[in-house]
Amino acid sequence: MLRKMIYKPGASPKDGSLCVAETNSESVPFEVKRVYYSYGVQEGVIRGHHAHKTLQQILICAYGKIEITLDDGKGRINSYVLDDPSVGLYVGPSTWRTMKWLISDSVLLVLASDHYEATDYIRDYDMFIESIDPKES
Repeated sequence: MLRKMIYKPGASPKDGSLCVAETNSESVPFEVKRVYYSYGVQEGVIRGHHAHKTLQQILICAYGKIEITLDDGKGRINSYVLDDPSVGLYVGPSTWRTMKWLISDSVLLVLASDHYEATDYIRDYDMFIESIDPKES
């Protein structure tokens, strides 16, 4: 689900803009415990290839253009192009994700609901599919 960050235009066009992401708000529906970013990635590179058991994230393309593909394991696959730093994409638990750099040196900023925990990752797609409860929709 796309989330709009709180947008604060500068006093004049030369001042630029400011976007704010506040914890436990409409733009970020969880407490942020970790922030990280990926950069220096060349066009065409696909990263991700994993899901999380409990982690929630907001993905923001702070610079450039990145395509995010989300798979719920039940046949629903959606792709989103992030190219506006005032827009974040919410990615909840049990969602397989890939991130494809459409422009070299794009920057992907991630707000995460928890600290890094290796055991929260599902890195094998077949195991991801097996972990999905078909009764949940």
